[in-house]
Amino acid sequence: MPRDWSDLFLTGADGTGAEAPQEAPERGRGFFRRLRENLSKTREALGAEIQATLFDTLDDETWERLEEALIMADVGAATTARVVSQLEMEAESGSVEGGEALSRRLTELLADLARLDDADKGRIDVRPRPTVIMAVGVNGTGKTTTIGKLAWHLHRELGLKVLLGAADTFRAAAGELLDGWAQRAGVEIVTGPEGSDPGSVAFEAVRRGREEGYDVVIVDTAGRLHNQDHLMAELSKVRRVIAKQLPEAPHETLLTVDATTGQNGLRQAQLFSQAVPVTGIVLTKLDGTAKGGIALAIAGELQLPVKLIGIGESLEDLRPFDPDDFARALVAADG
Repeated sequence: MPRDWSDLFLTGADGTGAEAPQEAPERGRGFFRRLRENLSKTREALGAEIQATLFDTLDDETWERLEEALIMADVGAATTARVVSQLEMEAESGSVEGGEALSRRLTELLADLARLDDADKGRIDVRPRPTVIMAVGVNGTGKTTTIGKLAWHLHRELGLKVLLGAADTFRAAAGELLDGWAQRAGVEIVTGPEGSDPGSVAFEAVRRGREEGYDVVIVDTAGRLHNQDHLMAELSKVRRVIAKQLPEAPHETLLTVDATTGQNGLRQAQLFSQAVPVTGIVLTKLDGTAKGGIALAIAGELQLPVKLIGIGESLEDLRPFDPDDFARALVAADG
């Protein structure tokens, strides 16, 4: 799983990552501190339950308290059951002994939930020219802002030529917001009149991407509720239109999920995946929720990689998801 931007993207012909400057250790530590601080609401939901003192006495109440704490953080019942059962089995066998060791092992098990067998599934392959990324999600999840931040990092940090497609033509503010981000990121944008066919905007964006030598085309789509069948069908149509310009596109379909919705986010991921082949999750607003465990539930139950997380408003607060850092931020003792 990626730890920074250079690890997130596959750019080399041999499948290697982007040759971007590595983050200084102090910058990485600074982000981890922000991650812990911005996950404070989820940490509070877990409370004092998930600390080494929990494992001082190992009995039925210990495991029940652990289950309750994880479920309260929206890790999910099925995922929680697997983690607690595994930890209890290892404790009873004596393979893991002592409160600190059990706490460390819990952190490892939570991180493993979000780690797929194929590590490259957690990355974004930008080797095709152009790479087409389609962004989908429910209204209000931060999808358009995420696209803008992603474009900024692709262009400013990795030096890629990026084109945005404003195919959310139903919400006037969406095009204006995306245009503002295009200017901030220093990238170009394709727009259409309000109320126009979103497929035509997507088609034009991919056409320009092909003919004008862009490295990446990111297509925004109208936010829609996952239970609006006609809009979900339209999403499939946009995808087909893109494929007419470039048969293997979109190469990446990122679903933005608002972490504050908790288990409803899991349902969104299930239903969007039925409409289009979702390849990864962007989990936003983690700083405003006690339900941060949903990242682990989505990855563990749906086998969908969480590729990006948003923990604040700044550009630095959109980051590649790292399961080890995330689990440590939730569980590890301060220090």
